[in-house]
Amino acid sequence: MTQKIPLHVNGIDHTVQADPQTALIYILRNDLRLKGTKFGCGLEQCGACKVLVDGQAVPSCKLPVESVQKSQVITLEGLGTIKHLHPIQRAFLEEQAAQCGFCTSGMIVAAKALLDQNPNPTDGEIRTELAIHLCRCGSHNRILRAIKRAAKEMAP
Repeated sequence: MTQKIPLHVNGIDHTVQADPQTALIYILRNDLRLKGTKFGCGLEQCGACKVLVDGQAVPSCKLPVESVQKSQVITLEGLGTIKHLHPIQRAFLEEQAAQCGFCTSGMIVAAKALLDQNPNPTDGEIRTELAIHLCRCGSHNRILRAIKRAAKEMAP
């Protein structure tokens, strides 16, 4: 049974008509037309679908939309704009830290959460944070450089 569900996504209030158990990713991609979040495995095991919920990077592929009604949700699109990229977005571009780009939005979101909690992470801490993210492109060293570059730029 569908119902009206209020959401706060990327700083904007929305109301969607959906089954409360619908996975958040479907609402983001289909109802709100936010295509940055990618559907990967559907099992919360690849990281492609991560979004920020109240500052925490969480997979959205199984997360019921009703569970985020009172939360602040931020997707890749909510981090910055084309003209004013967030430092982590800019660093990923400058370091060419993506090839196919499928997993990139989840990694950027996870990196944002990490840097918000730990402004100067070690390589090991970055690797631990991104361990769930499946990437076959071979750009891991560039991803590490991008996160460290963003950390320096974001440092107070």
